Amino acid sequence: MAKVLWSFADVLRENGISGTEYVEQLACLILLKLAHEQSHRPLNPVDVIGYDAWGQIRWTDRQNQLPVYEHTLDSLARRPGNLGLLFRRAQNRVSDPAKLSRLIDLVDLYHWSGDDSTSRGAVFEDLLARLTADHKTGAGQFYTPRPLVEAIVQCVQPGVDDTIIDPACGTGGFLIKSFEYLVNHFPPGVTPAQRARLDQGAFFGTELVDATARLATMNLVLHGMTRADAADSLITVGDALARPPTQHATLVLTTPPFGRRSMTTGDTYAYYRPDFWTETGNRQLNFLQHVYSLLETNGRAAVVVPDNVLFEGGAGERVRRLLLDACDVHTLLRLPAGVFYATGVKTNVLFFDKPAPRPDGSPSTKQLWVYDLRSHSPAPTKTTTLVGSDYEDFVSAYRPGRPRNERVESPLFRSFSVEDLLARDRISLDLQVADPPDEPFAPVEPEADLHHMAQEIAGELRSALEELTALTEALRPYGAHGDRPDRDSAK
Repeated sequence: MAKVLWSFADVLRENGISGTEYVEQLACLILLKLAHEQSHRPLNPVDVIGYDAWGQIRWTDRQNQLPVYEHTLDSLARRPGNLGLLFRRAQNRVSDPAKLSRLIDLVDLYHWSGDDSTSRGAVFEDLLARLTADHKTGAGQFYTPRPLVEAIVQCVQPGVDDTIIDPACGTGGFLIKSFEYLVNHFPPGVTPAQRARLDQGAFFGTELVDATARLATMNLVLHGMTRADAADSLITVGDALARPPTQHATLVLTTPPFGRRSMTTGDTYAYYRPDFWTETGNRQLNFLQHVYSLLETNGRAAVVVPDNVLFEGGAGERVRRLLLDACDVHTLLRLPAGVFYATGVKTNVLFFDKPAPRPDGSPSTKQLWVYDLRSHSPAPTKTTTLVGSDYEDFVSAYRPGRPRNERVESPLFRSFSVEDLLARDRISLDLQVADPPDEPFAPVEPEADLHHMAQEIAGELRSALEELTALTEALRPYGAHGDRPDRDSAK
């Protein structure tokens, strides 16, 4: 079904409709069709919208479908809860009445309200995967490859009493895979209250972009995690870094956006938060600090980070030092270039827990285990597609649910003591476990290699600029007598 739906995207590209805009239109239409089916089922009908919006659109003649559809989008955007989020700022992009009618017919071919939420959810997940595979859309920044998500979830093993938060949830992959893991691993003796909590109270996400939050919410609805007419949304639209968290988690899983967020002038800016260890314009470093603030004591986290987070000086060095001190940073999975959407970007998954501070003041980290999936992978290309079986050895070496002292070193898996880590230049965690295997030389694409070099140089320059800015600020005279104002009053 996803293949049939996606094939129409090529037709609409001729009208200037991007892949992202197309999937947005599908999400709106699918929800209307889903609500129609739920209100017309013979047993336990549910009226999600309050009237048959799909019926009005579907049975209007072709020339008048467009204004009826646009009026529906506008009116539903004013609704509270999930409905308002699902249609927030939604606009019709299909201006050709004949093509809109064809798209409506395509959505009408599929039964969206069947009992098997896994099946209908898989159709939407397939659409998202096809969307993000098209690198021209740039949509990959909102999508963490699902085989990687599943491997991470298998390692952290979400439990029925966990509160799971993704502060940069994109299309909702971590939340959905955690929900599916819980459903498939219910322990004996689960209470009705614990089951009910999975519908409201166990999963939360934040997404900066309205359109992406709509796709995430649609994904959650189709997977049976929430209702389209739920009064409270599991997804919040906004900047997760803007203020300290008011809600905390026992488990945080996230892929923060890559790059540095800029103001309209093009300058990057730092977040001034009292709970942060340091101020920086590096979003990944800010998200690491935010994840630490989100976690309850004894909470755990897995965060996808690009290589620069592991070696960047200045603020990067300070964040790594304090993270090793305050958390048990126990596992690092090194991924090959090209796993994510951007050409040549090298990424990692950092796993850590937040224990109570040690009475003797020693670092909470004792050993960091590094699994190198990079050096034994094929030469970097524009995209590196890994399937579930590619992560099986890592998950096995991780030993989910087992004491970490039972782990065994291998050519791909090695431990480093915290003393060795703290002694490294800039406390760099850019660690290589083993040399690549002896095999015929496979040339690395120049683009990927140059990207990594540029990434390292950019990190050095950013760190130097931040240090120079801090020095300039420290030396700047204040007032007629050079008095320096209080920092809070200067904000």
